[in-house]
Amino acid sequence: MTRCLTGTGHYAGMSAGILGMLLASCAFLPARPVLAQNTPPSADTAATTPTASPADSKWLKDLTEWRAARERLVDAPDGWLSLIDMEWLKPGANSVGAAEDNQIKVHDKLPDHIAVIVINGNAPNAMTVQLQAPTGGFPPDLRIDNKPAVEGLLAVDSDSPPVITWHGLTIVVLARGGRYLLSVKDADSPLRTGFHGLDWYAPDPKFRVVATWTPYNPPRTVKIPTILGNTLDFPSPGFVEFVLDDQPMNLEPVTEPGADGTLFFILTDLTSQITTYKTARYLHTGLPDHGADQPGQLTLDFNKLENPPCAYTTYASCPLPPDQNQMPVAIEAGERLYTPR
Repeated sequence: MTRCLTGTGHYAGMSAGILGMLLASCAFLPARPVLAQNTPPSADTAATTPTASPADSKWLKDLTEWRAARERLVDAPDGWLSLIDMEWLKPGANSVGAAEDNQIKVHDKLPDHIAVIVINGNAPNAMTVQLQAPTGGFPPDLRIDNKPAVEGLLAVDSDSPPVITWHGLTIVVLARGGRYLLSVKDADSPLRTGFHGLDWYAPDPKFRVVATWTPYNPPRTVKIPTILGNTLDFPSPGFVEFVLDDQPMNLEPVTEPGADGTLFFILTDLTSQITTYKTARYLHTGLPDHGADQPGQLTLDFNKLENPPCAYTTYASCPLPPDQNQMPVAIEAGERLYTPR
């Protein structure tokens, strides 16, 4: 169990994020009565002193570890803080580089001409993406999936699209609703070098609820809007029902490509635009206790609500919540607004 320490020296060497979690956990633990020095507690005091249950202690420990991992993910060299550019690719040839004569002029840290990305075909299911060398060849040290760059087709519609790298820069072509986006990341971007940790609400078991799961048979397709103005089709296997603040609620998750065994909830609540990010927060869970295709139960821990990528960079493409996931209560749990320095 995490204990509150009175001397700041106990925290030497800890990151601000972990220190914040420890202090938040102190607020969660019940207070103990103050006893005179060297005076053992009486039987009455020992019997009435509240203590956290082993289950609560394990939940708090797991949540603390999850939040620390989340912070490392956001701050990763290829995380969202490193995203410095995102551009739509047009049909035909798209020359990419820092020079003005490129169809897509990206960050000045790139060479003048790095590659040509060719989009062939018109139908969404019949389009191909091909990588070609610019005049004079690929820049030295340009690599694809950690191998020297060569011309050829890019399997960008797969769950793990090819990653093009040049020193600390990362370039990926992403399929988005029948179109393609070019994403550029820089491990030394100002947003990443200025990262100062995430801001969380204090852990609160009130926002950990057990919901009833009802499957759709068969699963239905849900149109999810994005911040870019387009819509994405996601399968939804069912919905959950639960009670929060004495109000009946229901939420509808979707499943993401390549994320087998998890459900993805996109939602807003009454804290949005006040203490949490304005457009949405996300919650990822496991599957219901009897699987997604059978009735059952599912635990929703809103203490694990996280910001979308758009909370950290203007270049991200973020799904927005469907109408049925706009909650009429304040979920004062999970990740709060992120404010860069």
